[in-house]
Amino acid sequence: MSAAVESESDTMLSCASCGAAEVDDIKLKECNGCHLVKYCSDECQRDHKPQHKRACKKRAAELRDEILFKQPESSHFGDCPICCLPLPIGLKKSVLMTCCSKYM
Repeated sequence: MSAAVESESDTMLSCASCGAAEVDDIKLKECNGCHLVKYCSDECQRDHKPQHKRACKKRAAELRDEILFKQPESSHFGDCPICCLPLPIGLKKSVLMTCCSKYM
């Protein structure tokens, strides 16, 4: 295992600020923004914020973009050439579209 992978896996099992390991009496909470690092307490999260803030904002933006630009699953009928809406798979759920006179 490389050093980068080892340190990344250690971070997942220990507090990013103080290094306390996750054991029965210490439950680590992950960062609400990026979900990459974990903290044992709110105090540790506050102490680590200056070092983590830039990476957290970048990762949070990536997560938002993934959700925002996630492409819906397309059907095997493709998309309407006029209105660009996906054509549904179920023919019983079809509706006549006035824009292209196709059943959707």
